[in-house]
Amino acid sequence: MLSVLRVHLPSDIPIVGCELCPYVLLRCPDNSITTDDVPESSPIDGYFLRCRWYRIQNDKRVAICSVHPSKPATLQCLGCLKAKLPVSKSYHCSTKCFADAWRHHRSMHARASNAIRENGTEEDELFGQYSSTGTTILGSSGSSAVSGATTAGGFGNGSIYTNSARISEQGNGETCYEVGQGKTYTPTADDVGHALKLECVAVSAATVMAVGTPSTLFTSRVIPAPSPTPRRMIPVNSLDGLTSLDADVDGRVAVSGTFTLLSYNILADLYATSDMYSYCPPWALSWTYRRQNLLREILAYKADILCLQEVQSDHFEEFFAPELDKHGYAAVYKKKTVELFTGTAYAIDGCATFFRRDRFSLVKKYEVEFNKAAQSLSEALVPSSQRKAALSRLLKDNVALIVVLEALDSIHGPDASISPGKCQLLCVANTHIHANPELKDVKLWQVHTLLKGLEKIAASADIPMLVAGDFNSVPGSAPHNLIATGRVDPAHPDLAADVLGILRPASKLCHQLRLVSAYSAFSRLPGVGPAFEQQRQRTDSGSKEPLFTNCTRDFLGTLDYIFYTADSLAMESLLELLDEESLHKDTALPSPEWSSDHIALLAEFRCKPRPRR
Repeated sequence: MLSVLRVHLPSDIPIVGCELCPYVLLRCPDNSITTDDVPESSPIDGYFLRCRWYRIQNDKRVAICSVHPSKPATLQCLGCLKAKLPVSKSYHCSTKCFADAWRHHRSMHARASNAIRENGTEEDELFGQYSSTGTTILGSSGSSAVSGATTAGGFGNGSIYTNSARISEQGNGETCYEVGQGKTYTPTADDVGHALKLECVAVSAATVMAVGTPSTLFTSRVIPAPSPTPRRMIPVNSLDGLTSLDADVDGRVAVSGTFTLLSYNILADLYATSDMYSYCPPWALSWTYRRQNLLREILAYKADILCLQEVQSDHFEEFFAPELDKHGYAAVYKKKTVELFTGTAYAIDGCATFFRRDRFSLVKKYEVEFNKAAQSLSEALVPSSQRKAALSRLLKDNVALIVVLEALDSIHGPDASISPGKCQLLCVANTHIHANPELKDVKLWQVHTLLKGLEKIAASADIPMLVAGDFNSVPGSAPHNLIATGRVDPAHPDLAADVLGILRPASKLCHQLRLVSAYSAFSRLPGVGPAFEQQRQRTDSGSKEPLFTNCTRDFLGTLDYIFYTADSLAMESLLELLDEESLHKDTALPSPEWSSDHIALLAEFRCKPRPRR
């Protein structure tokens, strides 16, 4: 007879939109043990596994803390309500939580101030008079002492699963509603604030009756998926502020012929350990949660080209490629050259480039394995006595992925001076340079190797270029200077790390690609207005690069860039940078809102007109 030995969930905190996939251990009729599903369509010796999910409801509503979504709220910021912000953003679990988040709340209030209609009497009736602290204490039932503060939709759990079977539970006045059948279940907004129950039992295929005692598992209350502060585009030629991604990107692409490129290190699951990111709640660090949150964020940017780094090979095949395919993206992938042991299995990450099939087609791809380049270098230039040491230092498994894309529509924009009938090509390089801060020579050598490869492509075709990725190099470092200025000063301190002499003479460290950093170039523009000023405050006064693109407890700085050939491409707009207030209570990533330790960069470009020949 089939029997259930154990039922377990990796995390007992369910999140809206994140699939719950329990670990169910079964004993088969032949006494073997399996974790495979045994559905009714494929019984074993006349038995199958039946799983049902229930929502446990009662009359008590529970508000969820907007900062700590695993905790119930005890107080509410009425300033959020007066600013017409979503009710869910107003809840806090403690006075300390509210105080810590006050700077972020104040900035949210300021952003919403333009939309407020001053109507004192009506507001007093709706929100009540609020004290100098701007908060109100919630009752034990989770409802506010202020009339109208707990409106329908604020909790997201007011409706009932209408097609479900209703089962009365004993005691506490609780009622269970069946919300799903099958081994897995994805919580919905209707589940927020309620616990879930999973019931697993072996069933006879002949009688369709349960045999044995059902195994039951209870979760904690379902929490809403945390919502990060929206990031918007800043147009280069606009003086009046930010442009909504949702409202304008699609129309802008279709009308003006621009295209957008996103660069994002998404933090591979094999590196997202609780030891490394102990400050991130375990449920927010789990891949089940992070993959959905990352996908939501990536899709919201609506970029035409995606350059993603740290994409785990199995996650590329099983999740990102099929999910992004549904949204019209074609994919090219290059994994690193050596797998890492994660403690349970071997895994490997790499660079993935996606592009919209309705905008581009793939002409050619080039895969750069820095290990192969290191082998060639050691054989040609390094004395045999130093070859082993050189390879030990240079073989770091990093890669780059270069694609040449053909635009299926014009990305020039209307201009009579453009040669008619000439197809438009783009060259996009996506890379992840070695991370060890002690190996400055290795970083510089990898960047130089990539640039030399791009120069060969440029020599064979007159083609605009974009170079994006995680370069693991701060502004002012030798790799950054090489890309942005075309050379490295022979006196640069990073060259002192060249213990093997592979970068000598320094005069060879140059290129002719005329690359410009998108974010640095934007900060140097003479634009005025609140959006430009805010962006400048989030950039370094010297390098003009972002203050940070990587943000952990141990490091805060810029490692990610989008470079472009300024002689052939013009920048139209740029995604606003984050500041520490935008990261909520902590200045460390990943967090429940942001599922990588890096932030995404996004720029919009147009090909410059080319004269007739």
